[in-house]
Amino acid sequence: MTMLTPRTPTTLAPPGSSRRERRAAELESRTRLAGERLAGISARPGVQVLQSVDASRAGLTHAEAALRLERHGSNVVARERAPRWYVQLAKAYWNPFIAVLVFLAAVMYWQDPADPGVVILSVMVGISGLLRFWQEFRSGRAADALKKLVTTTCAVQRRAGSGSAPTTFEVPMDQVVPGDVVKLAAGDLVPADLRLITAKDLMVGQAALSGESLPVAKADTRAQDLGQHETTDPVEADNLALMGTSVTSGTATGVVVATGADTWFGSMAGSLVGERPQTSFDTGVRKVSFLLIRFMLVMVPVVFMINGFTKGDWDEAFLFAVAVAVGLTPEMLPMVVSANLARGAVAMSRRKVVVKRLGAIQNLGAMDVLCTDKTGTLTEDRIVLDRYLDVHGDEDGEVLEYGYLNAHFQTGLKNLMDQAVIDRVDEAEEVVVDARFSMVDEIPFDFARRRMSVVLARDSLVGDVGPGEHVLITKGAVEEVLDLCTHMKDRGETVELTGQLRRHVTRIAEDNNRQGLRILAVATRAIDGARSAYTVADEDRLTLVGFLAFLDPPKADAARALQGLADKGIAVKVVTGDNDLVAARVCADVGIDVGQVVPGSEIDGLDETELRALAARTTVFAKVNPVQKARIVRALQADGHTVGFLGDGINDAAALRDADVGISVDTAVDIAKESADIILLEKDLTVLEQGVVQGRTTFGNTIKYIKMTASSNFGNVFSVLVASAFIPFQPMLAIMLLVQNLVYDISQLATPWDRMDEEYLRRPRNWDAKGIGRFMVTIGPVSSIFDISMFLIMWHVFGADSGASQSLFQSGWFIEGLLSQTLIVHMIRTRKIPFIQSRASWPVMVMTVLAVLTGLWLPFSPLAPSLGFVALPAGYFPWLTGVLLAYCTLTQLVKTWYIRRFNTWL
Repeated sequence: MTMLTPRTPTTLAPPGSSRRERRAAELESRTRLAGERLAGISARPGVQVLQSVDASRAGLTHAEAALRLERHGSNVVARERAPRWYVQLAKAYWNPFIAVLVFLAAVMYWQDPADPGVVILSVMVGISGLLRFWQEFRSGRAADALKKLVTTTCAVQRRAGSGSAPTTFEVPMDQVVPGDVVKLAAGDLVPADLRLITAKDLMVGQAALSGESLPVAKADTRAQDLGQHETTDPVEADNLALMGTSVTSGTATGVVVATGADTWFGSMAGSLVGERPQTSFDTGVRKVSFLLIRFMLVMVPVVFMINGFTKGDWDEAFLFAVAVAVGLTPEMLPMVVSANLARGAVAMSRRKVVVKRLGAIQNLGAMDVLCTDKTGTLTEDRIVLDRYLDVHGDEDGEVLEYGYLNAHFQTGLKNLMDQAVIDRVDEAEEVVVDARFSMVDEIPFDFARRRMSVVLARDSLVGDVGPGEHVLITKGAVEEVLDLCTHMKDRGETVELTGQLRRHVTRIAEDNNRQGLRILAVATRAIDGARSAYTVADEDRLTLVGFLAFLDPPKADAARALQGLADKGIAVKVVTGDNDLVAARVCADVGIDVGQVVPGSEIDGLDETELRALAARTTVFAKVNPVQKARIVRALQADGHTVGFLGDGINDAAALRDADVGISVDTAVDIAKESADIILLEKDLTVLEQGVVQGRTTFGNTIKYIKMTASSNFGNVFSVLVASAFIPFQPMLAIMLLVQNLVYDISQLATPWDRMDEEYLRRPRNWDAKGIGRFMVTIGPVSSIFDISMFLIMWHVFGADSGASQSLFQSGWFIEGLLSQTLIVHMIRTRKIPFIQSRASWPVMVMTVLAVLTGLWLPFSPLAPSLGFVALPAGYFPWLTGVLLAYCTLTQLVKTWYIRRFNTWL
């Protein structure tokens, strides 16, 4: 006999496709081929399936199992593994700015090994990378700690030898092999893809694969079954049990047809391991980095040439140009970004959020579309009895009473709906079961009848049941129960169930179904004569009492959390594997404008352009598979959105990985947690909303640093160009430029602790490289106006107009330049009037004061001679005060014009 072997998937993406497109094509190809193979197995008779895997109902021998384990490998799927610590450390330093700083440090060391600038730049680079590495390494360990370290086993039937009797063993799931015969019972995890050989009353929870909140019934199966009609979706096949699902009730025996990467689950997991696609954060940082590097590459050669030609000292011009390059480069950017993200991660951890990848914090703040599953996010992930209705759709306590008696007295394993009825009565205390009720017999549930009945005796009158009579109470699927009814209860009267009335009650049930409710019918029959045993034949001539309606209720705070997200500019789209009726009902209950619910089957026939248009106008997608979820995410991204995806199932893993920020929960399956960037310790949109605010604060403080540093540095370099062209000496020594930048940059380390204005936090924020460039060339030259004013003051008022007095000129410009840079922090950090309408946090205020005091102290300090400073006359400081006040006033005016002109600031 030949073993079933999986076909090798072929990548569908055309040549030249992106990594994301290739991976999406691989996922689609893998799942399609796995689905086709499983569909074929489902359609074939059980005997043929056993033959095809070279197995028998008695199970494999231990020797056969060992050989197959060696041939097929362990029953595990591909997993994302954290890189070694040294790989993570190297990646922490993989940054364009760090590369520029390392290059500049190397040039400075080559020119002068004793240059203090080398040490300064090296410290900046070292701290930046170590900070980022430590935070991500620690977050990764915290995420790993969420996994439960337990060994899961399953019951497998094996034999000692070919002639031996089969024995059931508990073996670790990773040692299950193709051909093994597995026994399933309530509470078991399905260890691999199984073709059911026998099954009795089997219900399987498939939420992790399909998103359906209710367990799915599998067909009662025998070894001689002839298979079923081939289906395109193996999850819907009623004679297959797939890896990743769990048994909620019933028993079954199945033969393993696929393990590990060859399973339906494994086909999805295999294509999700590897390098992640670039998110909006990665793209934004890259664009801003190269924008600023381009400015540096243009300005630095110009400064070098001007100084070389005008001063004649090319070595000194080269050193000065290197110092200008350092000044123009926001060298603290990697450190400030890392500190911002690390602080955000710590703040979010206090709010029950574990951040696995630091860049996800900014993406969370930039997110303007959140795609989320329904079950457990918008709903409580439990089944409750929503209503109990008579044949006219009105609430009726008698229906609840009969439903409760049926659920309470049955002796089999109570399913979720039985428990929901019992819980509803226990909470309301509406029905009391006392010793006068006694159990006579029951007719258990089976999937052919889709109903179950109990027969009770009562000593006194209850409804239509007199003392000593038996009452049969049946509860089950509407169609099956209704077929057995000849009468119905109509406002306390028993009337014949005519064709017209039958259509009426059917419409009542269908109306409730369309509201997303799961409906069961309740019927009774009073039986004369005492008997001790009853059969299916007694389920006849029943009287329909009414209906029980169940649902997975929406969370009490879901509507408020959704409104909170909407207030912050985030559109929520529900992408669920559950059916359209249930999805529409839940979404309507939590205040989502449902509109037209789009089933996943409509997505497959659309090209990317059509899907982009559909995704833009649709709020609720139902019955979608993993490939379709990922396509929806990519379509929204292609439309310019920053997309978050919240999910916890196997079927969510691809979308979690493709989203700009993948969000999962600590109770999710491992593959979902591995694919996610952020893990919530509570599956609560309120927690997520708090994370969004933290993300926007983090981004705001990052962009704040970039804009004020880039604009002030650009202004300084522009001033250097002007001074170099007209002044016969260097306007500032290279070491002075480095010290000025060091003091200013150290003061900026408090930026991550600054607060953001409430108005800024109300809508999503994204990187805008063009906007940063526009901001830099608009605001930067404002400082140059006052730098040039100080040049003229030092030249004409204080006589610093020759090489002999250049130290006085340089000291005067050093203080003015440093103080204006420091003040611009407060001018730029808010679109409001600084100090009056918006004040910085106390760490920023303290660092500002320290920077100002340091700048004023250095020309008078013992360090002054070694740095080239001289003491400034007292008359300098009134001029300095006037220049700084004029600078702040003009900057505020330019800021007001800029906001009106471009409707943006930070």
